[in-house]
Amino acid sequence: MIRIDAAWLATAPLDMRAGTDTALARVVAVFGAAHPHHAYLFANRRANRIKILVHDGIGIWLAARRLHQGKFAWPATGTANLELQRQQLDALVLGLPWQRLGDGGVITVI
Repeated sequence: MIRIDAAWLATAPLDMRAGTDTALARVVAVFGAAHPHHAYLFANRRANRIKILVHDGIGIWLAARRLHQGKFAWPATGTANLELQRQQLDALVLGLPWQRLGDGGVITVI
């Protein structure tokens, strides 16, 4: 339904009370701009909730997801923001470990 060409993960936590305007302001502050057909993911401190902001070229979508058990696999605060591949995004939204999918599972040293 919504085309996503690139997904970006922010490592700094976001207050889950944030609405569309606050999340959009955070995207601009962290990533410099909200590009059309890009998704921007944020988690709370406990990493059991995420918000995804998507700019579809016309407007802004804001979605939230909460896990009732466990937490999302989220990098430590202070690490660089990451670009996710589509299969990594799909796994992350489901609450699955996503770090080894895509280029993350490539073996480069023997």
